[in-house]
Amino acid sequence: MAGFRTCQVGPEVVASARKGERSAQQAIYQEYSAAVFTLAARIVGRHEVAEEVLQDTFVEVLSKLGSFRGEAPLGAWIRRIAVNKSLMYLRSGWHRYSRPLDIIAEPRSTNADLVDESGVAQMLAQLSPTARAVVWLHDVEGYTHSEIGTMMGKSISFSKSQLARAHSRLRDLLLTQTGDMPCMQALNNF
Repeated sequence: MAGFRTCQVGPEVVASARKGERSAQQAIYQEYSAAVFTLAARIVGRHEVAEEVLQDTFVEVLSKLGSFRGEAPLGAWIRRIAVNKSLMYLRSGWHRYSRPLDIIAEPRSTNADLVDESGVAQMLAQLSPTARAVVWLHDVEGYTHSEIGTMMGKSISFSKSQLARAHSRLRDLLLTQTGDMPCMQALNNF
């Protein structure tokens, strides 16, 4: 899974990209695009929408690179833009009324080895968009409840309650899908 912590470009690449040098802009895109897509896909829950968020994020990154002050790592700045773009999608009315064309449900797995990346992704997909976003932002991206509340225009307690309910739902899904109580330990640390 691609993450922002493993991505890094040098200050000379950022300076070149600010001047409009295409190869430097491409280097930034290549370094951070997988992390942006992963974050967006986990928050919005649909790959085609995550591709749009990826595109929108890099349009903004490249157009506003001149305003990047360098007070934080470039990856943190890009991550913040990607989170904002993802949350803007969730706040819009479009996602509530759109339905993917491939709504055909896949058979549930009964294997005890469900706790792999695809199994977790399937369980996350069963959460509401808001709960999924809070889980991803808190548990994976490391945002605090205060930061999540601010980003979503809600209170700290909203973030905490969404996370608690989502964890409970994930535990129930894991137990239902695996039928194996020892697998619950995989989410107890979640």
